[in-house]
Amino acid sequence: MSLVSPFQFNGLRSRFHGELYYDNSTLHAAQKSIYATDASVYQEMPLAVALPRTSADIKTLIEFARSNKVTLIPRAAGTSLAGQVVGSGIVVDISKHFNKILEVNAVEKWVRVQPGVIRDDLNKHLAQYGLLFGPETSTASRAMIGGMIGNNSCGLHSITWGTTRDHLLEVTALLSDGSETVFNNQNIGEYTNKVSEKQIKGQREQAVLAGMFGLISNPVDQELIKKQFPKPSVTRRNSGYALDALVSNFEKGEINLCNLIAGSEGTLCFVTEAKLALVDVPPASVGVICVHANSLAESLLANQVAMQYHPKASELVDRYIMDFTKNHTIYSQNRFFMQGDPAALLMVEFWGDSDAEVEAQAAALIFELRSKNLGYAYPLLFGSDATKAWDIRKAGLGLIRNLPGDTQPVNLIEDCAVAVEDLPAYIEELAALLKSYGLHASYYAHAGAGELHVEPMINLKTSEGKQQFRDVLADTAKLVKKYNGALSGEHGDGRLRGEFIPFMMGEEVYEMFRQVKRIWDPESIFNANKIVDTPPMNEFLRYQQDKNQPEIQTIFDFSRQEGMLRLAEKCSGSGDCRKTELTGGTMCPSYMATRRERDTTRARANILRQYLTPANKKEHIGVNQEMVKEVLDLCLSCKGCKSECPSSVDIGKMKAEFTQQYYETHGIPLRSKLIANFSKQMKLASIAPWAFNGVFGNPFLRKIANKIVGFHPDRTMPMLRSQTLKQWWENRKKSAINASKQVYLFCDEFTNYNDVEVGKKAVELLEALGYEVIIPEHRESGRSYLSKGFVKEAQKLAIKNVSLLKDKITYNMPLIGIEPSAILSFRDEYIDLVPENLRDDAQRISENALLFEEFIAREIDEKRINKTVFTQKKQLIKLHGHCHQKALSTLTASKKALSLPENYQVQLIPSGCCGMAGSFGYEVEHYDVSMQIGELVLFPTIRQQPEEVIIGASGTSCRHQIKDGTGRKALHPVEILWNALAQ
Repeated sequence: MSLVSPFQFNGLRSRFHGELYYDNSTLHAAQKSIYATDASVYQEMPLAVALPRTSADIKTLIEFARSNKVTLIPRAAGTSLAGQVVGSGIVVDISKHFNKILEVNAVEKWVRVQPGVIRDDLNKHLAQYGLLFGPETSTASRAMIGGMIGNNSCGLHSITWGTTRDHLLEVTALLSDGSETVFNNQNIGEYTNKVSEKQIKGQREQAVLAGMFGLISNPVDQELIKKQFPKPSVTRRNSGYALDALVSNFEKGEINLCNLIAGSEGTLCFVTEAKLALVDVPPASVGVICVHANSLAESLLANQVAMQYHPKASELVDRYIMDFTKNHTIYSQNRFFMQGDPAALLMVEFWGDSDAEVEAQAAALIFELRSKNLGYAYPLLFGSDATKAWDIRKAGLGLIRNLPGDTQPVNLIEDCAVAVEDLPAYIEELAALLKSYGLHASYYAHAGAGELHVEPMINLKTSEGKQQFRDVLADTAKLVKKYNGALSGEHGDGRLRGEFIPFMMGEEVYEMFRQVKRIWDPESIFNANKIVDTPPMNEFLRYQQDKNQPEIQTIFDFSRQEGMLRLAEKCSGSGDCRKTELTGGTMCPSYMATRRERDTTRARANILRQYLTPANKKEHIGVNQEMVKEVLDLCLSCKGCKSECPSSVDIGKMKAEFTQQYYETHGIPLRSKLIANFSKQMKLASIAPWAFNGVFGNPFLRKIANKIVGFHPDRTMPMLRSQTLKQWWENRKKSAINASKQVYLFCDEFTNYNDVEVGKKAVELLEALGYEVIIPEHRESGRSYLSKGFVKEAQKLAIKNVSLLKDKITYNMPLIGIEPSAILSFRDEYIDLVPENLRDDAQRISENALLFEEFIAREIDEKRINKTVFTQKKQLIKLHGHCHQKALSTLTASKKALSLPENYQVQLIPSGCCGMAGSFGYEVEHYDVSMQIGELVLFPTIRQQPEEVIIGASGTSCRHQIKDGTGRKALHPVEILWNALAQ
């Protein structure tokens, strides 16, 4: 491949209507760096990154690639595990603009889509027709149809729904000469007639049709293909090109080149549309038996029994993965069904028209398993309970990245498949092989299809580890070949396994694969060096080798994550952060709005990892502070990644740390100083609140003031009260209550200055419920400092607050907070900010620092609150949850607290982040994204509500965002309950 100058790219830029990044400017360099990896262990700087808007853009790229002898690397969600979308060519990301559902034919049960359509989002759309697209990878919430075609994905229900290839009816694609072609199933007569048609003679399409016919019509080659490919009972097979599928069709009198395109990893053509066959949605009742086994071998024997009952899925999760759920914020709650300490779970799914029908199927299987002494517990789960159990299985790849140290699970032999009847013996031999290397491994996934994801733990930062990486794959390939299995079942060959295709298939079949590539793409325009002519599998790894990298000095304590670099390295690249508003959840709000890779948690983790890793090897990339700052810019520090990322990659914490260090190098912007010192600004303004309100309450003056500060002119400001909450507290006459219970109230800086009325009502409500309220001596929370990266200032406040409160706060005398972002600082950042001598105190306070709603919910459970003090009136409340509450707590407490009035009904708005995030939504350059986030779910939902519906939101920023975005006033749960008091 030739080198291409920026001048040549400038020429491309003038003809290209999408986004194009190719030079060494900060933005372009950062963009290329985050596309240097996928979900594999590989990393290589691309020549450029392109986000085409139209098929014409892709044609332009093909023309440019052909003229300049470069390769195009098609990319969808970037969750490839074998390095399929890593390389030195032009990465072409279709995920942002090629995401339209074009046509649905419910009668004939097919849909036509662009390749950037997400599998789960597609099925949400198809639900209205009672249909779905069957193949279901564990990454289905972000996996896109284009990537599923490239890898021939299948997933959890492959024993029922088969692979993507089985559902691919038609493909519209651009060939290497830029011509558009439609491929579908044809009988041999139709096919040969088309080959001889003069109107396509001489074009690439004619060469493809004629060349493929010649290749698969030869009886000698047909027999060779059938002999060298995995045996027929191996249903998962994705090594090389699917010539076996073409031969099978040919023997039926048909030719369907869609079967070849599926699994071709984008090496043959560029798919722009796909027509997919659909299936009926499962019946009303779906149940999952979670067979608890005493050993991995026992679970595999149970799997063989289960398969005789024709389940819809049979998936395995080993103890290694289950152990990582124990202390995880989200997944620990999904363990509710587990009994004892199983060595493995076999999750067997049945469908029926009723629960009774499913229970009958389950009972028959359980009876036989008991009779054969296989398993010791067999809970049967339905509905949301079953979904939670499946979520543990789907999160396996991310969960195991929580292993401490540099020895980590690697995608290497995770995709090897054998026949189901061979699986116990194969796994027994494989386990012995790994033991001979002194390696441990995790085992999970598709037992029912004969494919367990086996991920050995290897340290790829050492020479020994890199050699093990190669040797284990080489030895496993021999073992798989012994069982006549497939080295790749669905994850593909990519850069990882392509080198071993000649060994697995034989040189003659491998030469056929090279011939396929020459027929379709003689100039290697599409994804060069994948499947054929692949470089050595242990080159261009993302980890630094044989170098003791000194950990940077940080203000936050990263010891629990073994340093900031290792925390960044925990990102598996599985793309859980590429959520849409349809998927739900909080992580990552800016990505939901922009749909740009650089706004994902994954991109931020990657850029930080690259920045913290020295760039003195060819596998590594030089990243500077400006590039990191660029990629972190739209991180709202919502904390969603801390809980929703299976690997708990806390970008908010790393962003604050990085920003502090950036300031020390580059200085501090004035606006950041003003925002960080919010309390000082408000204290000064409170001397004459009328003056502050006069300026910011007047639209004309406010716009001028906003412009001076760097805020958006349309953003309104919260007003000040005539006195602060602390002033009111100190001057008020205490109610003469007979309180047997006392609580401490944390008077956070936002409530103290702007939400004074909420603070007053919190005190009055607690007193009405029989509590004496005490505001102890403390300082501000430091949230504004943390949000702007003033970690040193936040640390001073954390130390002071812990020192002041450590002898006061207990379970019986908790610290109650009104503003989630403030009180939850005790639960989150404070523990990592205070010195070691205060850490136990900080931990104890964190356990007893409660959101107002958490306290009320706790007291309800303890039966200490009398419901009769509240109204009997019926009321509907639509509640938006604060991001930090979702990440560090739960909305269950809020729902319980607001349901105290007997006839109050609480419905949660599935809104993710509101988009304000402290000062983020005020800042002029972030305002549009802030409002886009609000418009995803929150604003439309609120606009649909009648006036009598109460809108609830605990966060001060959330309430202000709702006001600016919808004109509706949202109430804090304190206000809602105060208003609901009977007197």
